[in-house]
Amino acid sequence: MEKEYFAHPTALIDEGCTIGKGTKIWHFSHVMPNCTLGEGCNLGQNVVISPDVVLGKNVKVQNNVSIYTGVTCDDDVFLGPSMVFTNVINPRSAVNRKNQYAKTHVGKGASIGANATIVCGHDIGKFAFIGAGAVVTKNVPDYALLVGNPARQIGWMSEHGHRLEFESNGIATCPESHKKYQLKNNIVTEIV
Repeated sequence: MEKEYFAHPTALIDEGCTIGKGTKIWHFSHVMPNCTLGEGCNLGQNVVISPDVVLGKNVKVQNNVSIYTGVTCDDDVFLGPSMVFTNVINPRSAVNRKNQYAKTHVGKGASIGANATIVCGHDIGKFAFIGAGAVVTKNVPDYALLVGNPARQIGWMSEHGHRLEFESNGIATCPESHKKYQLKNNIVTEIV
């Protein structure tokens, strides 16, 4: 049976992986055992996907990203160039802590900017936006915009990646999609 994904000849794909139709795996990337990559994913150059990682559909992983065991990404996640996930809170070269990998979940449609770091054990909400170089040390709410080191929330983002400006009634409109959002009790939801 012919594979339904593309892998560059320099890419290495280990046994037991499930790779969705239309996925592209580029130069010098390594997909380790028992990973699941959804349909339409794109792994840039020099990407490492560690064992048992799960990526949803249409996940874009830019160059030089390592996704460690314990990380899951929902559909439509964007991982910017050279961003970092950690997997152990207190790593030591001489101490084996493989049984202490912390889990990190990235929600649907979230974007993590270039050179950002996500400290393990902290989840990123759906459609959240993590600015370039940010260091995330706590859970991130849905639609939140975080920047800095340590990362701090400075606003809210729409599903299309535009900053939301809430009126006094707690309603904001995305300038691109014209979808409306409500901010209530520091939680943003789309108005359907």
